[in-house]
Amino acid sequence: MGKKEKLSDKTPNAYEFVVHPKGTLKLRSIDPGTTLGTEKKEYEKELKKLQEKLYELQVRYFLEKRRAVIVFEGWDAAGKGGAIKRLTALMDPRGYKVWPIAAPKDAEARHHYLWRFTTRTPEQGELSIFDRSWYGRVLVERMLTDDGVVILKFFLHIDKETQLERFKAREKDPINHFKIGPDDWRNRKRRPDYEEAIQDVFDRTHRPDAPWHVVPANDKKYARIAVLRTCIDALDT
Repeated sequence: MGKKEKLSDKTPNAYEFVVHPKGTLKLRSIDPGTTLGTEKKEYEKELKKLQEKLYELQVRYFLEKRRAVIVFEGWDAAGKGGAIKRLTALMDPRGYKVWPIAAPKDAEARHHYLWRFTTRTPEQGELSIFDRSWYGRVLVERMLTDDGVVILKFFLHIDKETQLERFKAREKDPINHFKIGPDDWRNRKRRPDYEEAIQDVFDRTHRPDAPWHVVPANDKKYARIAVLRTCIDALDT
């Protein structure tokens, strides 16, 4: 029997896809301390204008039966929930779904780890918003973009000093106390390891048709406006 033919020796794999060169997007090159630089009234006026525009786009996507997936990642306490809340504030709740991703539940644990994401992809005319996401991105993204689904991936970036301040504030807050626990403190100690892993994610999955957007998030107002503007630019096509 002759030497086995390698897969790479055959015709190109149908699932090959283009990725930006490694290092195109670097977490360390983004200043998390970038601020909006406007007064509260100006921020609220801009926020409302962007929210109204995004609602118009949601209606257009519904009428044109288009789909979109918006993914949020980021450091613990970076403000992902707050950004999603402002993103969806004026949307029609019948046309979008927010999927908070935590430890797999019983049914999820019995399936492949991508199962809970593939079952939550948007229907025609809908938007799916993921608070945390899949990390492998091996198959799902390729199938979605080939099918015309718009994909936006956000990473909310805060520095370790801001994160510490928010951790301490959560511990003292009787309402938000549940958001902080031993795992959060443990993960914080391993921040250098996470930075290396995050860079690996960017290098492997920062794609022209499904790019990552690193959002400076020390200033929550800046992050919320940046997310809205980026979504509008991507969806208004």
